[in-house]
Amino acid sequence: MSKYDNKLIIIEKYTEFVNYIYPVLQNVERKHGVLKSETLTLILSQVELLYRALKSGNMKSRLYEVDTKLASIRWHLRFLADDKRKLISKKQLGVASIILSEVGGILQSWIEKARK
Repeated sequence: MSKYDNKLIIIEKYTEFVNYIYPVLQNVERKHGVLKSETLTLILSQVELLYRALKSGNMKSRLYEVDTKLASIRWHLRFLADDKRKLISKKQLGVASIILSEVGGILQSWIEKARK
């Protein structure tokens, strides 16, 4: 297995997150269309950032950009699950957060390696 193949694990884990959260977000009520659309755009655009970081040869600035967007995705999910909105359930937030934290863990180890 090459270094590149090993790094594709983050893409696979992120795909698992997207496969889980996409149908959840599709069920958000139409009256919240802007929020739903913005969240989906944010989530789907992360894939491009992941590939850019992967192909950049551990360029730290790209890795930090991926990390920043992950934080933004987490915020959007918490906002959707907030008690005032309840557009996704706490359980759905929990499952999505667990998968996303695995992505974040892989990314953090990647960032640590890039610092050396």
